[in-house]
Amino acid sequence: MSTALSMAAFALATSITPGPVNVVALGAGARYGLRASLRHVWGATAGFTLLLLLIGLGLHELLAQWPVLTLAIRWAGVAFLLYVAWRLAADDGCIDDTGTARGPSLLMGATMQWLNPKAWLASVAGMGAYAASGDKALVWQFAVIYFVICFVSIACWAWAGASLRHAMREPARVRLVNRSMAGLLAASALYLSMT
Repeated sequence: MSTALSMAAFALATSITPGPVNVVALGAGARYGLRASLRHVWGATAGFTLLLLLIGLGLHELLAQWPVLTLAIRWAGVAFLLYVAWRLAADDGCIDDTGTARGPSLLMGATMQWLNPKAWLASVAGMGAYAASGDKALVWQFAVIYFVICFVSIACWAWAGASLRHAMREPARVRLVNRSMAGLLAASALYLSMT
């Protein structure tokens, strides 16, 4: 298997699997539709790719020297996941059919990745596997491949949510989905706080 194909397989396996960013993309697609959810998709993709690049260019060494930074990132991630879960649980469930509602922002998507332990693990593991030599060309190659696959993966979650939209015309159904997503995010946050 070529290095690029192996990188792509790793990127797909870590991007398409459930996680906080994908759960929000699914919920946003269901609530706001695909088009409004694309800001979150772009933000999450750009945020992750920047994190991946910085890890590949040496950020992991800084974190190894300052473990308190890792702890701070983890607790900020827990707090942010709980905040997003609370916002989902408190949502009224009304779907905007006019197309004027704004889904999660680009900044929210990027922030979620920087506070997402899954993103950190994927970045450190991926760069360790494919660019441990410090070869900048491999770091950039991996980042470009990951960008494309990450975007498509998160967009698939948003599309899946948008596909459910027709079945969720009643606010009670939307509230049920939102609260289910909120429960998953809260469970993720609690798990992170105990590890």
